[in-house]
Amino acid sequence: MAELGTQTYPFVGFRFEVRLDALPVGGFSECGGLRLRTEIQDFIEGGLNTHVHKLPVRVTQSDITLRRGVADRVLWDWYAELTAGTVRRRGGAILVRDASGSNVVAEWRFQRALPVTWIGPELDAAQSRVAVETIELAHEGLERRR
Repeated sequence: MAELGTQTYPFVGFRFEVRLDALPVGGFSECGGLRLRTEIQDFIEGGLNTHVHKLPVRVTQSDITLRRGVADRVLWDWYAELTAGTVRRRGGAILVRDASGSNVVAEWRFQRALPVTWIGPELDAAQSRVAVETIELAHEGLERRR
């Protein structure tokens, strides 16, 4: 509980870091898909006509989408292993830092992730944009640590 007279401001969304266990991954420009959803089952009780009971069934999670400038082969190699039949699951974390970048103010950990989609860069000789690759990770759980 916050003390009386103190005010907490929301954290900025551009100071973040992504860590994947055992992978020396470079910086990411975007991270999305931090989403959990609880499925609900309707339960109709006989003789009760005023409402329908809503019961939680299970929690599902969205794939995490990571985008970064193409710098090395690390993400490609991880995905290529999967397509060749070697399933190597990894844990990881997404950290949000304060405005100075020195302190972690929020952290989400995910477990048993594997790459399910790799999208290469859009190349256009008439443009001077950074070549960006996208990887989507399916995982088996998201947990907020901070």
